[in-house]
Amino acid sequence: MEIIYKDDIMPDIDQIIDVYNSSIINRPTNDKERIKKMYSHSNLILTAWDNDKLVGISRSVTDFYYCCYLSDLAVRKEYQNRGIGKKLIELTKNKIGEQTALILISAPTAKDFYLKIGMQKIENGFIIK
Repeated sequence: MEIIYKDDIMPDIDQIIDVYNSSIINRPTNDKERIKKMYSHSNLILTAWDNDKLVGISRSVTDFYYCCYLSDLAVRKEYQNRGIGKKLIELTKNKIGEQTALILISAPTAKDFYLKIGMQKIENGFIIK
């Protein structure tokens, strides 16, 4: 199995929802229009493919010069633990450059993954839900 990574394709919304539902990410997958708008307003989307099957995706909002918010990182359950998520983060970092901070909010079940791949935990974040 060779996974191909792409930065020049917008997957079909149904493919994205299928990946979300297969992974641990919690997104409003019952609201197709909302998912579609999430992607139309994002400016950095990277995908991982096994032939024609979407197996992983990362979605970010960035200015490419100061900060990048990695909104979504999802890998199909049956493809997890193969380095796909780590590679999508690496490719995101390559796209935004060394001068740009990569920021994300982790799902509770994914915290260990982010620490394992070398990301630093921050304590100075805030949120309005």
